[in-house]
Amino acid sequence: MVAAGARGRRSLWGWVRLLGGVAVLAGLLGWFGTGPFLAGLRLIDAPALAAALGIGVLTTVCCAWRWSLVAAGLGVRLPLGEAVAHCYRAVFLNATLPGGVLGDVHRAVRHGRDVGDVGRGIRAVVWERTAGQVVLVAVAVVVLAAFPSPVRPHLPAAIAGLAAVVLVAGLAARLLPRSGASRWARGLRTAVADVRSGLLGRRTWLGVLVASTLAVVGHLATFVVAARTAGSTAPLSLLVPLTLLALLAMGVPANVAGFGPREGVAAWGFAAAGLTAAEGVATATVYGALVLVASLPGAAVLVAARRVRVPAPA
Repeated sequence: MVAAGARGRRSLWGWVRLLGGVAVLAGLLGWFGTGPFLAGLRLIDAPALAAALGIGVLTTVCCAWRWSLVAAGLGVRLPLGEAVAHCYRAVFLNATLPGGVLGDVHRAVRHGRDVGDVGRGIRAVVWERTAGQVVLVAVAVVVLAAFPSPVRPHLPAAIAGLAAVVLVAGLAARLLPRSGASRWARGLRTAVADVRSGLLGRRTWLGVLVASTLAVVGHLATFVVAARTAGSTAPLSLLVPLTLLALLAMGVPANVAGFGPREGVAAWGFAAAGLTAAEGVATATVYGALVLVASLPGAAVLVAARRVRVPAPA
């Protein structure tokens, strides 16, 4: 009964996330119509697609390298070539399925089964994604503080809130019991050990930091390509902060094949920065299309894996 209830709650939360993304898209379509979406897609050309594919190789390899380092820190073997194939497949699934995280769930479970430890495989992906988000937030705070943006006046309050969250988390880690057989104690010990070995280990922290920073730069470059393709002439000093706001919105797991909060935040950010909301929607739409094209090698990985699993009939 307990397991059935947990599965029901997870299913309900999945539907809530999907409906949230649909609601955002419906609101944008109702407000702007299909014009900004279609206008951006019509402007995509061969140079933009080639740039997206090239940048996609960089970001995917960086994410795979980060995952391989974190997995090694947790005591799980993951060769870089295998990690790249899994990451390409995950990016493709994230870009084509609702929620934006199903590809990462798939690679976590698949790798865990391959190494005979599903729990450790899942934790490696969770911490790898966490490291990427932490670096993204850090880069966003620095850039948003250095350049003008719609959120710049509210940045001190946001930084204070982040500092409070970190402080509370640190105090909770110290106050919760470090011994005992309770679920909280076991979870705390596991999390602390994972962070020390998988993220902050002597052989991992620098590589994780470099890989995460390069991945963020790659995503920024792809968004700038999307903006220029959509016809935006805004200077980089204005465009990069808006890009980081859109990338932060992509971390919200309530979207439809990646579309939803990203377009909503881009519309608001561009309008608040003195541009037009339609320009923001068009840029975010082009970005989503470029990411999908850059993930197409993942479709080839899926097909190849299926052929390996299913032998040809005699």
